[in-house]
Amino acid sequence: MKILVLNGPNLNLLGKREPAIYGRITLQQLEKMLREAFPDVTLEFVQSNHEGELIDQLHRAEAEHFDGVVFNPGGYTHTSVAIRDAVAAISVPVVEVHLSNLHAREPFRQHSLTAAVCEGQIVGLGAIGYRLAIEYLVERARQKPKR
Repeated sequence: MKILVLNGPNLNLLGKREPAIYGRITLQQLEKMLREAFPDVTLEFVQSNHEGELIDQLHRAEAEHFDGVVFNPGGYTHTSVAIRDAVAAISVPVVEVHLSNLHAREPFRQHSLTAAVCEGQIVGLGAIGYRLAIEYLVERARQKPKR
């Protein structure tokens, strides 16, 4: 089982950037927590502040036959048709995750362009949302019929 955990812009600043909204956990701590929680799953972590790199990583997940993607598109959630189209173009299941509750935030953050083409969306549960997304993808793969 191989899952890509893909984080978008400014998530490299976790723990420092607006901790009242995004929490005090750093990206490195989040990655460590997930590796410990899922020792039998190959987790690959990528963070980029660049839209094209995120799109390339989604395409790579398809080309390299990942079992799933946990994706926090950051601010691109609300603005990037290109990222939305990249998610729609791949057959790998994508779960969108956000640390904060988008629906309780500023009006411009309350709409996700990417959610409709994702398998599901988890918002507002902090770092636990990532764990829940991985649990879902593991269970989904387990239930998938063998070829």
